[in-house]
Amino acid sequence: MLAAAYLGTVPAANLLTAHAGAVPVGLGMMAPAGVYLLGLALVLRDLTRESLGPRAVLAMIAAGGAMSWLLAQPKLALASVAAFVLSELLDTAVYEPLRRRGLMVAVVVSNTVGAMADSVVFLSLAFGSLALLPGQLFGKMLMTLAALTVIATVRRRHQAVNA
Repeated sequence: MLAAAYLGTVPAANLLTAHAGAVPVGLGMMAPAGVYLLGLALVLRDLTRESLGPRAVLAMIAAGGAMSWLLAQPKLALASVAAFVLSELLDTAVYEPLRRRGLMVAVVVSNTVGAMADSVVFLSLAFGSLALLPGQLFGKMLMTLAALTVIATVRRRHQAVNA
């Protein structure tokens, strides 16, 4: 189920960006409309990697890119795939060593690195500008925090039920 949710975020984010453009994300900042799904994708990517491994995630990035190519503008699809591949490689390089310190630590630090790389590459290729970078990073941070809050709550409830 996590893998399907992760796979769906890639083309859905591109479709939102293609059709809605830039949207307010708070504090007077703007970001491409797909930013919220991308923040969620970063967390889903790590959880999917936990269950299926990094090769499966790379395969899903390719599949998501192909779906984006069919559904979104080619420029957005290309920018998305390039950004996701780079951020996945960087994310994995950071995530794997930190995983021994706990899932939350690994997710937060690797998502920060991945979000920055993803944002710079995507915005450069898709829009030829980094003007939306502050909003892009802020929107991803909000979604990552929301997703981590949900994960922590579910884990606590699961532990309480199993105790």
